[in-house]
This record gives sequence, structure tokens and C-alpha cells, in this order.
Amino acid sequence: MKIARVIRLTEFGAPEVMRLEEVTLQAPSKGEVLLRQTAIGFNYIDVYQRSGKYPLPTPTGLGHEAVGVVEALGTDVSDLAVGDRVVYMNAGIGAYADRRNVSADKLVKIPTEISDDDAAACFFKAMTAQYLVKKTHVVQPGDLVLVHAAAGGVGQILGRWAKSLGATVIGTAGSDTKCASAMAAGFDAVINYSRSDWVSAALSAMDGRKAQVVYDSVGQHTLMGSLDCAAPFGMVVVFGAASGPAPAVDPELLNKKGCLFLTRPSVFPHNADPDTFRANASDVFAAMKSGVVRSAIGATFPLDQAAQAHRAAEARSIMGAIVLRP
Repeated sequence: MKIARVIRLTEFGAPEVMRLEEVTLQAPSKGEVLLRQTAIGFNYIDVYQRSGKYPLPTPTGLGHEAVGVVEALGTDVSDLAVGDRVVYMNAGIGAYADRRNVSADKLVKIPTEISDDDAAACFFKAMTAQYLVKKTHVVQPGDLVLVHAAAGGVGQILGRWAKSLGATVIGTAGSDTKCASAMAAGFDAVINYSRSDWVSAALSAMDGRKAQVVYDSVGQHTLMGSLDCAAPFGMVVVFGAASGPAPAVDPELLNKKGCLFLTRPSVFPHNADPDTFRANASDVFAAMKSGVVRSAIGATFPLDQAAQAHRAAEARSIMGAIVLRP
């Protein structure tokens, strides 16, 4: 048995509701491994779950992704060894911890060229971008792509990856500062979607064309405009709701806007099968090693300062990814 330090919630609310506790871990069960975690990824969904916007059954932990070293093996684990460096992003809520037992089929080994912090900072985000550009819409050379929230962690990775596949990539962001950040990340043009004329500005930036695919993680504020930015027979992909839930769309409107395709995918079903998960992760690691995917760490916090990390994220005071260190 091991003692683990974990963040727990018994109620939802401000960052102060997170409590650091010590719990006793049993030996890993069949198909599990014990991880000593070295870096924990922060994602904005953690804020939504802590605040109750996306409520979880309580008491609960927090966090979706982390990097760690295998310390012990349960029975029937044959593809991992003690000492392996691994990462996960879908092993159940509870990544905010210094140790935990994790199902082996949710883990993938990290190449030696990739650091723990870099893997924790961008694995979940890069796995999201991977299915968006390789599965939901297979980005082709010459495509015109529109990415909302282009200054965010997923947005910057998505933009760089689409560019590497030969697309022209236009972004939007919610402030002039964020627009500048997205431009520095390599977008061909970036529009401030907080302005009332953002749709016409985006169309102007696309030089009279419309996008083969619009990636929309903003939702409520942007979806209807996204439909106006998609080319006939193009696709609008809603994969987040930063401004609130996207409005309902009458299917007939998709016909009138150009026989559009509208979809709402997510990362977990795309990686539910262990072999598919590891193949997709291999694609992400190759993109990281080539420089297409970059971690862009903005700040690190000790695990016992998780509340400060959440405050900083909510205040939008950090540009780049946040990593928690146990």
C-alpha cells in the first residue's frame, strides 16, 4: 500500500473548494499499474467541473491527464514495465494526485525526446487536434480552414497542424491581444470575434472564399456565424462551448446555407479502443518531435497550489499551458 496526496472536492464552487488530502492506495488490481506522477496537465474543463458548470458526482477528484513513472504492476499487465514513463488523458477523473492506480490500457509510453512537462502540457490538447484534422475532417493541401479560439491551447495546435498539412488557416480570438498571440503562432490571419462584424471580417480575410471546415470550440457566440463562413458542402465542427452551449440548428438551415455538414464530436470516443488510442498518440508524438505540436508552457504550480492555478486560468492572466507538479 502507498500513501497518495490527492485533490478532492466535496462541493462545487470557487477554487477554495479543492482540498489536498492523503489517501491510502491499495496495490494495483488486475490490468492496472501504480503510477508515481511527475507532471499533471491542466485543461479548462477542470474549471468547469470544479465550479459545477459540468457537475460530477461528489466526492470527486479532478483532472484528466498526467505523466508518470510506473512503480508497480497488477496481474495481466504485459506491455508495460516498472520504470516506464507514460501519459494518459482518459483514465477517469482524478489526475490531480501524486500517485494513482490506472488501467494499463489507458496508458501510452512517452518517447525519450519528449519531457514530462511537455507531454503533460499538450497531450490532451494535441489528441483533440489530431482527431479533428485527421478524422473529423481530413485536412488536405489547399483547404481553407477557420479555427475559433485560435489563441488557446487546442487552437494553436490545431492551426499549426492544419498549416503543416498544406491548408490556409484563418483564426478568430476574443481580444486583440489574443489575436496577436495567434498570429505569432502562425495563422495566416486572425479576426477578433468579439466585434459585431467578425463574420464579414473573416470572409474578407478569406479573399472571397469560404472554409472547407470551421472548427468551433466557442459555441453560443460563434456558431451561427460559423455557418456563414463554411463553403457549400463544407463542415462545421462544434467541439466546445467556451461562451456557452451552442444554439440549436434547424436542419433546413444547413440546406439553405449550402448543404452543410454539422457535427459535435469529442476526443474520448475517438480513443476508446486501446490500439486506436496508441496509434493516435504515436501520431501526436511524431508531430511533437517534428515541432508541429509545441507545448508552450505558460506557468507551473505545485499540486498544493492547484487553487492558484485555477484562479490564474479564470483570470486569463497566463498565456500558454499550465502544468501542475506533484
